[in-house]
This record gives sequence, structure tokens and C-alpha cells, in this order.
Amino acid sequence: TKGKRSALPNSRIMIHQPSGGAQGQAAEIEIAAKEILNLRELTNNILAKHSGQPIEKVARDVERDFFMSAEEAKNYGLVDKIFVSK
Repeated sequence: TKGKRSALPNSRIMIHQPSGGAQGQAAEIEIAAKEILNLRELTNNILAKHSGQPIEKVARDVERDFFMSAEEAKNYGLVDKIFVSK
């Protein structure tokens, strides 16, 4: 929920595209491939919506594992607050 997304100062946040393995007959592999592509589009749209980043940037960033510090995740729009000790 926006406004309630927190991280600790030394947190590492990673975004990535969905992954999976398919086996079996060609038709089953095709079904699984279509599903994972649909899931990638859905998750990219969710990340873009909730981070405020353009969908094109999100799509590029999730092509490989994309790691961020807590501060980088805050700047990206995935984290609202970084907890600090008193």
C-alpha cells in the first residue's frame, strides 16, 4: 500500500521478470510460454503503476535481476520510507 512501503537502511531490493520451466508436449510448452509472457506484462504494468516509472523503463530494468539499495528503491518509487535507528 502506497505510504506504507518501508525498508531498512541496509536492505537490498530486487525486481526481475517472471521465470519458470516448462516441459512436456509442444502444446503444453506453448501454453506455459504464453502464460509467462502474460504474467511478465501484468507484473511490469503493476510495477509501473505503483512506482510511477514509465513502463518502458520497468521493462528494461526487469530483463535481468535489478538490485537496488533502500535509497535507490525509494528514488525508484518502490519504497516510501527507510527506517533509521534512534
